[in-house]
Parts: sequence; C-alpha cells; structure tokens
Amino acid sequence: MAALCRGRHRWKKINSLHIFTRSLTGKYEYDLVVIGGGSGGLACSKEAAQLGQKVAVLDYVEPSVKGTKWGLGGTCVNVGCIPKKLMHQAALLGTAVKDAKKYGWQISEPVSHDWATMAEGVQNHVRSLNWGHRVQLQDKKVKYLNMKGSLVDEHTVKGLTKYHRENCSLLDMLYIIDGFSALPLLQVPGAMEHGITNVALECAGFLTGIGLDTTVMVRSIALRGFDQQMAGLVTDYMEAYGTKFAWKCVPRSVDKLSSGALQVTWMDTQTGKEQKDTYDSVLWAVGRAPETKALGLDKVGVQLNNETGKIVVGADESTSVPNIYAFGDISEGRPELTPTAIKAGKLLARRLAGQSAELMNYDNVPTTVFTPLEYGCVGLSEEEAERRHGTDAIEVYHAFYKPLEFTVAERDASQCYIKVVCERRGDQKILGLHFTGPNAGEVTQGFAMSFQCGATYSHLLQTVGIHPTCAEELIKLNITKRSGLDATVTGC
Repeated sequence: MAALCRGRHRWKKINSLHIFTRSLTGKYEYDLVVIGGGSGGLACSKEAAQLGQKVAVLDYVEPSVKGTKWGLGGTCVNVGCIPKKLMHQAALLGTAVKDAKKYGWQISEPVSHDWATMAEGVQNHVRSLNWGHRVQLQDKKVKYLNMKGSLVDEHTVKGLTKYHRENCSLLDMLYIIDGFSALPLLQVPGAMEHGITNVALECAGFLTGIGLDTTVMVRSIALRGFDQQMAGLVTDYMEAYGTKFAWKCVPRSVDKLSSGALQVTWMDTQTGKEQKDTYDSVLWAVGRAPETKALGLDKVGVQLNNETGKIVVGADESTSVPNIYAFGDISEGRPELTPTAIKAGKLLARRLAGQSAELMNYDNVPTTVFTPLEYGCVGLSEEEAERRHGTDAIEVYHAFYKPLEFTVAERDASQCYIKVVCERRGDQKILGLHFTGPNAGEVTQGFAMSFQCGATYSHLLQTVGIHPTCAEELIKLNITKRSGLDATVTGC
C-alpha cells in the first residue's frame, strides 16, 4: 500500500532497534543492558532499575537513506504514534472549523492551514519527550549511551559509537525487543531514492484533512488483519472525505522528472492497463522487516521464523537460548503495538528480578486506527470469530448510529457503526467489539477492560449509558445481523 501526495512535504523512514541484557550473578558490568531506546525498552530498563538492577541503555538511530534520524524514545515517540496523532488532531480541527459555522461561529474566509507552524509545534513536543526520557533515565540511575549495539557472543554486547569506536559489556542474560525498519519497498525501481515510509490510511487521512490532494494505491485490501466490514466503512468515509483510492493496483516504478515532481507508474490489475501520474511525495506503507540480522543473533543460535524473520518466543518471552529473552514487535506472534511492548517489558523485568510470576496476556489487546473516521476494536473480527467458532455459533449485534455532534453540522454519518460479536449460546460471551466514530480510542479503551472480566451480551444490557454519547449506543444494541432487520438507530 502506498500513499501518494501532492504537496511540498517530506516524510521520514522508521528505523529502531532494542536489546536487553541482565545479570544476577554480580560478576558483570551491568545487570541489564538495553540496546535501543524505544518505549518498551525504556519501560523495561526503568522497571529493572527501580528493582535494584544496574542498567545501561544504548540508543543509536542509523540515519535513513535521506539522512533522517531522531532522538530517544523510538518509533512511537519520534515518527509514529505521537506525531501521527497530533497531525490527525490538526485535520480534525480543520473539520471542526467547518462544523463551527453551523453552530453559529463567525469565521472569516478563506481558512487555510500552515504546515510549518504545525510541524514546529509537533517537533517541539517530540523533542520535549526526547529530553524527558533522558531525564527519567538519569533520575532512575540508568546509564544512557549513544551507541549502536550488537552481540559478540551470548555474554557480550558490543557498542559502536558514530565515530566507530567500540566498547564491550559483559552480561549474564539478554533481552531483546522490537527493532524494525521498512521492508525493501517491493523492489520497485526508484522507491528507495524517491520514497518515504509510514502508515498509509492514517497519513493519507490527515494529509487530506489539511488540504493536500492525496491518493492511496491499494494492491489488495485495506487494513489487512482487521475486520473487513469495518475496513470498508473506514475507506468509504475517507473517499467521501476527499481521499482518492486506486484499487487493485501494483506500482512499477518511480521516476524523478526535471521539474522535481515524481512520476509514478503502476499496473491496474483489474483492467491490465499501465497508468502514470505525477506527485510531489510518495509514501510507502508496505510493512516492516525485523532488524534481527543487525543483532548478531546467528552467533548465539537464537531461533527465528524463517518467513517473517522474527524471534520465536515462549509465553514467558524466552527464546531458544536459555539466557536470552525477546518481547515487543520483534517477537513472533506478538501485536506490533507500543502499549504491549511497555507492559511486557515491565512484567519481564519483574519476573527476572524474582518479584512476580505474572505473564503478559496478549489476548484481547485493544487498538484504534486514527483515520478521519476513527476505528477502535478489541477481540476477534467477525471473520476470525466465524473461523474459530463457526457461523452458526456466533451472534452479531449491530447498529448504524448518528453522533449528536454530526446533527447540527449536517454531517453524513453513514459509516458510523457498532458491531459486537458474541457466542450464540449460553451467556453469550463477547468475542469482539468494533466501533467507528468520534473518539473511537477513548470509547474502546473503557470497554476493553470488560473483556478482562469475561464480559457477556447481558452485561452490556445491564449497563446504564451516559446520555448523550456515542459510547451509550453500545449498551443499547438489540438488532442481530441474523434477523435481517434494519439496524439504524432512530431514537432513544
């Protein structure tokens, strides 16, 4: 998937790496050495330090092809969750300005967006987070080293400075978490030289929202791995919102013209015809590859999944080598989400310090896609529930609703939708919950806790709603897909 943008702005390549080491014997320099200062690694290192371990963090960002690099905090802080959400907010404010007129606000025309002002504000906040992480490490007596780390053997980590000076630290146990870079961009000629990388639908959404002409090229489906009915609602809303989509298309090449514009050539697999168009920026969103080769894992025999390149781990984050553990994005079968890495890192630090036996629970992890119409979910998609339980063994309660905020503003709410997937028999345990609408993350976070308590459909019905909110529509669900009845909410 790629997002193609007509505008003057450039994006940054994601590239992060983390390794963790620890000793309980006292004969090594550090109890825990962290290579890479992302959210999970920082959480693990600070937790270990608070439990009395001697800890060091090695963090070095290898500049991208375009020379991009960033500070302490990893992908999420620097080029992921944080700046993305802030720019999403910028786009939402643009929509709010349009709505405001219907609510009586007198706003002078024309209203325009200034990228430089937004970028400066976002970057200032990111830099404050970079600095805050350094201060936190210092306060918790974690040693911070600006070095690129790799394994010499299972008991030695090598740190390399940007001047190629080496330092080695001995360790007893090793912990590895995420460490990813963009995939090799489909081997498309010109992709590396002229492209940038990030998340397609979210970026395309806020680029459209701040007034840029944006096209999303989709090779197969949107939001792979998510409930596909919900994915369709998200992209339908985006198209109505102004984002263009080129479906079932495969990029062939990217060429820079004398004018400075980028000419993209692609094949429309539905018609078999080759097409071309020009853009100012090309953003690739084709997935990420684990940076396991850079860690020296082959020297110690850590087992990898040959297809994904990720590290094979057990329930306790253990790898095939007794003194090496892995958690976060780089672990096979784990959600690639910042909060899971943070929680897994803290729990691992506590277990290895003998303070707890609690394992990370990777079931029912909630998440939200911050597209113009936000999509939040927790639990199974409808497709996955059918696959695991069978179509006749699940019941799907659903509703199309209109947020009160949309009414006076006369906004289309056709894609505002709620779906709760339950077991059909017994107490009707909830298997999955899906929500598109305003503040989807805030809504989903609260309902996610109920999954930890074994929530059932009857629990929803017993809950008193907060009126008037979008979230209350969840506890009013009473129409099943099986019934074939109109699921449009018409009143209280």
